[in-house]
Amino acid sequence: MRGLGPFLRGSWQLAKPYFWQSDERWSAIGLLLGILGLRFGLVGMSVVLSYWNREFFNALQDKNWDAFTDLLFLYRRTDSGFMPGFCEVAAVYIVVAIYFTYLSQWLQIRWRKWMTGRFLDAWLADRAYYRVAMTQDLRDSGPDNPDQRIADDIREFVENSLTLGISFIANIATFVSFIGILWGLSGDMSVFGVSIPGYMVWVALIYAILGTWATHLVGKPLASLRFRQQRVEADFRYALVRFRENMEAVALYRGENEEKAGFLHRFTALTGNWWAIMQRVKMLSMLTAGYDQVATVFPYIVAAPKYFFGKLPLGGLTQTAGAFARVQDTMSWFINHYPSLAEWRAVVDRLTTFHNAIAAARAQAGTGFTMTTSPDADLHMSGVTISLPNGQALIEDADLTLTAGHSVVVTGRSGSGKSTLFRAIAGIWPFGQGRIAVPENAFFLPQAPYIPLGSLRHVVCYPNPASSYDRATIVQALTDAGLPALADQLDQDENWSLRLSGGEKQRVALARALLAKPRWIFLDEATASLDPDGETALYQALKDHLPGVTLVSIAHRQSVAAFHDTSLEFRRPDGGAGMLVATPRGP
Repeated sequence: MRGLGPFLRGSWQLAKPYFWQSDERWSAIGLLLGILGLRFGLVGMSVVLSYWNREFFNALQDKNWDAFTDLLFLYRRTDSGFMPGFCEVAAVYIVVAIYFTYLSQWLQIRWRKWMTGRFLDAWLADRAYYRVAMTQDLRDSGPDNPDQRIADDIREFVENSLTLGISFIANIATFVSFIGILWGLSGDMSVFGVSIPGYMVWVALIYAILGTWATHLVGKPLASLRFRQQRVEADFRYALVRFRENMEAVALYRGENEEKAGFLHRFTALTGNWWAIMQRVKMLSMLTAGYDQVATVFPYIVAAPKYFFGKLPLGGLTQTAGAFARVQDTMSWFINHYPSLAEWRAVVDRLTTFHNAIAAARAQAGTGFTMTTSPDADLHMSGVTISLPNGQALIEDADLTLTAGHSVVVTGRSGSGKSTLFRAIAGIWPFGQGRIAVPENAFFLPQAPYIPLGSLRHVVCYPNPASSYDRATIVQALTDAGLPALADQLDQDENWSLRLSGGEKQRVALARALLAKPRWIFLDEATASLDPDGETALYQALKDHLPGVTLVSIAHRQSVAAFHDTSLEFRRPDGGAGMLVATPRGP
């Protein structure tokens, strides 16, 4: 975990853009000032209640019925000045407290919405999400579980920043308001012949310093434990989500026992870390509970001598004790909020590491391959070296030109690097160098199509908006892709990733290509889940409905090769760099 300085700088770097640079900065600052104004109003009313408390208890001591009722329901002029009734102060206090909470929640949701949009923009821009996933290093507190960081950590950062920030500022205001009261009520105290003015202020200060030091000593490990807890919680939840998305495969493998073992392994890490948190919180609670209990009677003990010697009336004693409690409480702010501060620090560390990883990924977006738009309709690769994340080269200094209208099938043994070649052409593979000029209007179809959440219409039209095509066009694309039975379910919102079979998902992907009408289509075994006849029918549909389209396919079946003009074999020896070799296409 980082030190205090980096933590504070990280907090400021996360908060500054919204309040200093965003389009909402003036309304955000206005809301914040309004919230602070209401909070200061609550502090002011607590000062008024401090003096009201003195006069009320003095009225009780004097058995003054008129003063008692006036101070409860009306108002009264007292030795402390004009004193409103408790009912009036309570009514105003309730209204101010309600609007303080309302405006705080309003600012929270606005700030969270803005931060979520900002992080999503940065994460998705320049395909940073892909590079981050490929290069993350969990051993160095890497950016694991970005979904949790965006969904949960931003929420907790906003809530903790506002709650703790406003509380700290109000704490200072309370301290300034009550220290003068306590100083005046304390008077002098002689210790070994030395007169100490405002002695109760010094007693509160010493008490708070000792408590803060002890609390920090006991609670310091909480920040790193909270950091790790968020990770293991997310890992456990992600494992459950992965299981839900692959239930059929697990059922076919009869892998329930292995899945359960995996769940329990992750849950054991979760409970182990939680147990460490429990032990640390128990120690911290013992300290703070004892500290708070002593603080309840401590001011009365300190002020009691003056009361018993007749130098303080009962109201003065209660006001002195109340002022001491307020001052001591403000000085103990770090003690009272230590668990929340530890959690806030963990959230800040997670967000700053995520933010830095995104920034590093985007900074490298222009490095590696030089991606350009082809000056003609062909695809050109010049001096291209493609590597694995560990630096091992898959292909070195390769030159290749694919001509528009001339379809190519790419073959080679599994693991040779064919799919990585496609990723490099698509511009998403970050490891390598060289120049790649890609034709406009190219469409890539992976072997495992992505099925987003939403209606079937949204699924079929992806990545374009569902409104991009009319119903008849979508139905025709589904029919041409061999899915006419789904035409009546376009508006049904289901978990289509589980509903569709592997072959149906690949047919949906082909329907997307038919809708997009690209000039080039790169198919990475995009029909491997279909039977040979179905595969042949889909390739024929592409040729029939997209005349002039250039197909570049990774495939192994001769039935697929028949739809291509040229065959390239990716040959790579074990542990060495490979090459693309033109081979006879076969019959």
